[in-house]
Amino acid sequence: MTDAAPHVAIAHEWLVVYAGSERVAEALAGAFPGAALLTTMEVDARMPAILHGARTSFLQHVPGAKDHHEWMVPLMPLAWRFLPVPADVDAVVSSSHACAKGVRVPAGVPHVCYCHTPMRYAWDFESERGRFPAPIRPFARAGMRWFRAWDRQTAERVTRFVANSEAVRGRIQRFYGRDADVVHPPVRTDYFTPGGERGDGFLYVGRLTGYKRPDLVVEAFRGLPYELVVVGGGSALPELRRGAPANVRFVERASDEELRDLYRGARALVYPVDEDFGIVMAEAQACGTPVLGLARGGALDIVRPGQTGWLLERQDVGALQAAIRRAADEDFDAAAIRRSAERFGIAHFQAAMRAVVGEVL
Repeated sequence: MTDAAPHVAIAHEWLVVYAGSERVAEALAGAFPGAALLTTMEVDARMPAILHGARTSFLQHVPGAKDHHEWMVPLMPLAWRFLPVPADVDAVVSSSHACAKGVRVPAGVPHVCYCHTPMRYAWDFESERGRFPAPIRPFARAGMRWFRAWDRQTAERVTRFVANSEAVRGRIQRFYGRDADVVHPPVRTDYFTPGGERGDGFLYVGRLTGYKRPDLVVEAFRGLPYELVVVGGGSALPELRRGAPANVRFVERASDEELRDLYRGARALVYPVDEDFGIVMAEAQACGTPVLGLARGGALDIVRPGQTGWLLERQDVGALQAAIRRAADEDFDAAAIRRSAERFGIAHFQAAMRAVVGEVL
């Protein structure tokens, strides 16, 4: 290999909704100009231009696949097996939380897997079983035994693992028997910045679905003298609205500008969620806003207790209410919180990933 920039192929699960993992794919494409992009299916035309024109698998042409992409997971090992990687690449980087690390890499070409998490369906089925209708759960549970074996087998073909948090690094060690570097996912710290007037209200941002525990957060504000703004949509929204106390307001959709203003104006982000990373916590801190998180998962990487926020030991209404009262009374240094968040900037992520690829080459 010469000193020229490496020619890289980026394998990303699917381009269906522009969310956290898609931002990682976008940042990877920016880190490796001219990279070949591979994905099982491309749906959302509103994806950034740098993600357009991906080479797609046969699933792109399966009727109904684009509308129900998660139901295509049983076919994705096959899709990745028959999705050719260009023969002239120097390295392959997969962005994987399901099957993308199963991409068939040409012989002698190193494969770096940026692992958002080992496949949750396979390794933590009980917490994910709500995704499956009750009649098919026994069959899905049995199928996941095959997926675990396949997942371990494809992990053996990865040259180097990169985890998005220490929690995910631990899962990689536990499930695959492999070590991993930790490179936190890219956060738009150039956009999410401090500014404006800070108020006394609190904020929750996230999909309104079971494991994100919006029900816990909403219930914790019952009887408290503080306002809560809940930003996000999802299956739990109607029920949450019906049962919410008067001091809770819902914003189903917020533009980037509106979200930034809400981060800037909040006393704290309340986010007691066990996340792989939890990008909303890093965005809030980039705006100088402290985070009340859960002492598990990605929050352990993001929140520095007593400096940039507080960590809750358990998901419990009483404990959360006590923590909210504490957050309302304690002073914090917004500038120090912002400085802590700068380590999550896009440029840091891109430099770290270029370094990893450089090392395997």
